[in-house]
Amino acid sequence: MLTALLFDLDGTLTDTDTLHLQAFRQLLHDHDGRELTQAQFDAQVSGRSNGELFAELFPHADKAQCQALAERKEALFRELAPELKPLPGLLNLLDHARAWDIGMCVVTNAPRLNAEHMLAAMGLQSRFEHVLVADELARPKPDPLPYLTGLQRLEAVAGEALAFEDSLPGVAAASGAGIFTVGIATTQAPERLIEAGAKLVVKDFNDPRLWELIEAMHG
Repeated sequence: MLTALLFDLDGTLTDTDTLHLQAFRQLLHDHDGRELTQAQFDAQVSGRSNGELFAELFPHADKAQCQALAERKEALFRELAPELKPLPGLLNLLDHARAWDIGMCVVTNAPRLNAEHMLAAMGLQSRFEHVLVADELARPKPDPLPYLTGLQRLEAVAGEALAFEDSLPGVAAASGAGIFTVGIATTQAPERLIEAGAKLVVKDFNDPRLWELIEAMHG
């Protein structure tokens, strides 16, 4: 039985990594002239929460300085993303879930301002019962806590849920919570998502294998 769908946001509901890369590049260049390659971004930045990430990127900055830098980077991102397109097939899946009374939740490492901005930029701000922001919890992804919290909010159990993730920390978090995790191959190679714990990897929400899985879970 399928009773819950839990979604990451960046790179899962919409493909935003290019915009985040641009914002990070501008921040680092303006701050100390540093460069950031696509490979560095994919390996060290994508999918991580700002708390630990900015402490790592700016080891000589104190907590308040790191917070200010993070806020500046996210403001740059929002400026770059006035409108966003949902990933192909997403709207059909959301409609299907509503028709079948399946609970839906966003579980993201993004700050709340970003999460609210992105959902509004896609016109999806009213489609999810809960929007869980990992920085508001005790531990962010890759810890399973955000997904365990999502299950709790939806009053669902892991065996009756699907999670959708594009990042390695996100896949680790969702699979660590015991949820069948579908990797969305927008930012990582399929084999890396499988290694991190994804049970199925698709390009987008139109993949027939995803719909076969959903039908099987409906019983």
